[in-house]
Amino acid sequence: MKEYFEEIKQKLKKNINLENIEIIDNSHKHQKHKFFSANRFHLKLIIKSQYLNSISRLSAQKKIMKILEKDLKKKIHAIEIKIEK
Repeated sequence: MKEYFEEIKQKLKKNINLENIEIIDNSHKHQKHKFFSANRFHLKLIIKSQYLNSISRLSAQKKIMKILEKDLKKKIHAIEIKIEK
């Protein structure tokens, strides 16, 4: 799991200028949900990036989602994105 989260960090850092990124696994909070799968993560990304703060929130989230597009189809069920100033 730690290796996979590091992989996500590297994908984002490679494509976006980030000062900091923290990944929180909230999968345990969703275990009783109807479509819960232990093979897919519920993640919260806390990102500090001057670049992402310089564009609209929607554009920033679309950029992140595009980078993680394949992961969202296979390994990530839900993602919450918080962009800090």
